[in-house]
Amino acid sequence: MSPNYMRSFSEGCLRPPTVIGQFHTLFFGSVRMFFLGVLGFAVYGNEALHFSCDPDKREVNLFCYNQFRPITPQVFWALQLVIVLVPGAFFHLYAACKSIKQEDILQKSFYSGFYTFSVFLRIILEAVAFWLQIQLFGFKVNAIYMCDVGALEKKFNIIRCMVPEHFEKTIFLIAMYTFTVITVVLCVAEIFEISCRRLGFLKTQ
Repeated sequence: MSPNYMRSFSEGCLRPPTVIGQFHTLFFGSVRMFFLGVLGFAVYGNEALHFSCDPDKREVNLFCYNQFRPITPQVFWALQLVIVLVPGAFFHLYAACKSIKQEDILQKSFYSGFYTFSVFLRIILEAVAFWLQIQLFGFKVNAIYMCDVGALEKKFNIIRCMVPEHFEKTIFLIAMYTFTVITVVLCVAEIFEISCRRLGFLKTQ
């Protein structure tokens, strides 16, 4: 791919054809990634090391932590961010290869329909991620986790484990749910803006 294509692709990703899309990309996307990258590491970075069970043995702690966290929240949210970006990135890659100008995207039905579909797909991916987050993490992190260690052939099948900084993790969970909801609202608003521009209620950029 030539440098011109790469430049057009990067400009398209950073400056979508809608005002709401630009707000989402330049402001909210940055805030969300900062929140996950910096605060997420501070809250979850040493969780496995501080997760302890009774009896406090390394093999028991590791077994119960893997049961408590089938996937770490940081990995899940990082995958969510990457996957949600794919539809928009694919559209802007297509636009760069076809040398489509940003101001022409909302002027032609095929381009605007393609872009709208990418936004709609983003909504679906965010909704699926929201549902998966509920299934994996719930809405609250309890201080005590009851671990089933029957597979380790221990004397007691159920043991108690202490979850470190459970209240901070609960706050962080609620924040990530909130980010997902705001993202979906912005995507719906962007589709509404596209419709208004197509119908002539708003001036195109």
